[in-house]
Amino acid sequence: MSLSFKPAPLRARLRGLLLILGVLASGWSLSAQAAYPDQAVRLIVPFPAGGTVDFVARLVATQLGEQLATPVVVENLPGAGGTIATARVARAPADGYTLLFTTPNHTINPSLIERLPFDTLKDFAPVSLVAEIPELLVANSTQPFNTYAEFVAYAKANPDKLTYASAGNGTLPHVTMELLLQRVGMRVLHIPYKGAAPAMNDLLANMVAVKMDTIATSSQHIKSGKLKPLAIASLRRSPLMPEVPTLAESGIPGYQGILWMGILAPAGTDPARITKLHKAIVGMARTPAFQDKLRQDGVDIVASDPAAFAKLIRAELSQWAEVVRKSQIKAE
Repeated sequence: MSLSFKPAPLRARLRGLLLILGVLASGWSLSAQAAYPDQAVRLIVPFPAGGTVDFVARLVATQLGEQLATPVVVENLPGAGGTIATARVARAPADGYTLLFTTPNHTINPSLIERLPFDTLKDFAPVSLVAEIPELLVANSTQPFNTYAEFVAYAKANPDKLTYASAGNGTLPHVTMELLLQRVGMRVLHIPYKGAAPAMNDLLANMVAVKMDTIATSSQHIKSGKLKPLAIASLRRSPLMPEVPTLAESGIPGYQGILWMGILAPAGTDPARITKLHKAIVGMARTPAFQDKLRQDGVDIVASDPAAFAKLIRAELSQWAEVVRKSQIKAE
């Protein structure tokens, strides 16, 4: 009995070869993903070292590095309202090794700056909203009102007599205060400063009446009796100041003035790497040491998923565009 073997048709051999190549490519891809990250990750911060955002960013970098088992290095790149750092990340390779630690300046700037060197939505891939710090409306202790309701009544009875301070035109305290004034229908004059520190100094000196600030920077002055809190700009009261009502419960439903901090990657970054980064952020957020260090300064830990962060960015772009248009805010 003789056996004969016929060679497989060309099409069948090609199919088999493609199957083998597909398996090999799949294995390589899985291996590459498993290796990420195999070098240091840079976290670009659009503000100088030493401020609140930098403080949080450095805590995030330390904890995120532990979760990823690789160094996460903070690089401060201040200037031009955050656009220098943002443009750097927009142009960076989409490999997950260069990330932006951003704040509401990302959603405010498009309404203030006519020609940004990047597209706020198209050039970035949201990773996670990491943390939030609600703003706190504070007044000099010598002002003739002690509650938010009394402040509103006084401001409406004395239009343009009161003044409020901010760290500069187009900054978060400026636009959130303008949003409040628009929602309530009252007139308080804006006094812009070159930074939060001089604005606070003049508030303490009663050169201005009120300011949107944070618990972290106002609490010592509230304890000393130099400032008085009127309301907190979040949807729930702060456990650090449970006696201070929210603006939402004070007659402005849904109002929020939040200094949020989140992480963006360049557009086109592999979704698997975005997922790995997000899982690391969730793990970091569950770390007791990380929680304790932030919550004592009134920082709320969020660790939202990429879709929720993207939704926030889109909503704020629309909100701040309307506020800037109505208030005719101009960039400095």
